[in-house]
Amino acid sequence: MKTSPSISAMRGVTLAAIVALGAALSSQAFAQTAQSYPDRRITFVVPYAPGGATDVTARLLAQKLQESWKQTVTVENKPGAGGVIGNDFAAKAPGDGYTVLVAITQIIQAPSLMSKLPYDAFKDLAPVTQVAISPIVLVVPEAQPMKSVKELIDLAKASPGKYPYGTFGNATTSHLYGELLKKNTGIDMTHVPYRGAAPLLNDLLGNQVTAAFLDFTTAGPQLEAGKIRPLAVGGEKRKPKLPNVQTMAELGYPGFEAEGWVGVFVPAATPKDIVNKLSAELGRIIKSPEGTAGLQAVNLVPVGDSPESFEKSLRRDFDRWATVAKTAGVKGE
Repeated sequence: MKTSPSISAMRGVTLAAIVALGAALSSQAFAQTAQSYPDRRITFVVPYAPGGATDVTARLLAQKLQESWKQTVTVENKPGAGGVIGNDFAAKAPGDGYTVLVAITQIIQAPSLMSKLPYDAFKDLAPVTQVAISPIVLVVPEAQPMKSVKELIDLAKASPGKYPYGTFGNATTSHLYGELLKKNTGIDMTHVPYRGAAPLLNDLLGNQVTAAFLDFTTAGPQLEAGKIRPLAVGGEKRKPKLPNVQTMAELGYPGFEAEGWVGVFVPAATPKDIVNKLSAELGRIIKSPEGTAGLQAVNLVPVGDSPESFEKSLRRDFDRWATVAKTAGVKGE
């Protein structure tokens, strides 16, 4: 005589079937979501005020993405706390691909500079693509006599405290580089922080500060005009638009290999298919003739890589900036 399956066994089979069906439906739903994405407005969040390199980059990408996907793409500026407010807003947004963060290097520098952040850049955000490198140039006003980094260091050593250096803010790349140079060479230069690169540039042009590590986007036009003089660039390689300007490492000053950049992120819960779709389209835009020209026009070096490649860069740069911050002794406000 056959024994009927027990009720518990039948329940086990039924539960397994439900779980399997749920997984299949979930997978199908994700695929459909990615296939139909986007079907409404996308918002690009910029954690800085309008007009800077990050904002200009976001608006270029938003315009081109809107043209290719035939969906409205808006740019929303959420400045404050050195980028933390905008970053936090994006990190806590729904993971549906409709809130996109356009951030800069600060997002992975901050953990080494601030005691507490309301988000974790690696856990709460997913990398989409590195848009471009933002080169940093060590510059001096035209009126200053020094023609090399060595001459700047020699003058600073000869007159401790006499030569102030400017930055575009406390605990920024500019400040980290400046304090690292002081630490590694033993010079005494007074730090003068500004509220952004534009006012720093104005005082450089007026010879109010002796030197500054300035982003190439801001410095470019005045370098071309001969109003400020480049002494060196940061990063591992020389820059295409400044081929004769050596890197700090080439000149014998290591530790300046980490660079500034502009990158795109989405909330961590965003389905991988959507992340890949957004990354592929932004990469295409960045590498297109119009995208490349637009970024180069503001002296950015286009990249447009995959999420996986960008994540590797993030982890490498996180370690690099942590080392720089520790060596330079810089802390955020």
